[in-house]
Amino acid sequence: MKKKIVTLILATALTASALTACGSSTASSSSSSSSTASSSISETETPTSTEEATPTPTEESTSTQSESEEDSSIPWEYTSALRSAESYSETMHMSKAGIYDQLTSEYGDQFSAEAAQYAIDNMTADWNANALASAESYSESMHMSKAGIYDQLTSEYGEQFTAEEAQYAIDNIEADWNANALETAKSYRDMDMSPAAIRDQLVSEYGEKFTEEEADYAIQNLD
Repeated sequence: MKKKIVTLILATALTASALTACGSSTASSSSSSSSTASSSISETETPTSTEEATPTPTEESTSTQSESEEDSSIPWEYTSALRSAESYSETMHMSKAGIYDQLTSEYGDQFSAEAAQYAIDNMTADWNANALASAESYSESMHMSKAGIYDQLTSEYGEQFTAEEAQYAIDNIEADWNANALETAKSYRDMDMSPAAIRDQLVSEYGEKFTEEEADYAIQNLD
C-alpha cells in the first residue's frame, strides 16, 4: 500500500514539473512573438520618405498673369486710341484738350468718346513741357510775340493748353522778342506796308501784340 502511495506522489510530481516547463516555454514563445510584432509595427509606422510640397506660383508670375488678363479685357479701340494719343503728345506736343478733340473729331481719328477718354486718363505726358515745346515752335517758325504765343496756347481755336501750362511756357521760353518783332516787320514790309502801318500792326491787340519797345526796335532796324 505504501508503494502505491509513493508511486502516485512521484507521478503527480512529474506531471506538475512537465506542466511548469510547458508553461514557461509558451510564455517565452508569446514574448518572442510580441517582440516580433512590435518590431514589425515600428517598422511600418516609420515614414519611408518625406513628401515634397507642391510648388506655388511666384508673386511675379501671378502679377504677370493678372496684368495679361487685364490687358486682354481692354477693348482694342481703347488701346489704339491710347497709342495715338501718346504719339500726338510725343511728336506734336499737343495739349490734353487738343489730343481729345483730335481723337474724337470726325475730321481726325474718329474714336468714340469713351475710347478717347480712356486714352487721356491712361497716357503719360508732361503738359508743361508740351506747352513749352509748342511755344518755342511758334517763336522760332512764326516769330510771334510773347503775348501772341500765350493767346495761341490757350485759345479754344488754338492749342487749348490751360492758363497755368501756357504761363509755364512763357516763363521758361528762351526767345529774343526784339528779333521776332523785326522778322515780323520784314514780312509786312514785303507786303508793301508803310512803316507806320507796320508799327500799328506789330502793337495791335488784334495783331501781333508786341510791346511798344519791341515794335520801335523793329521799325528802326528795317533795312
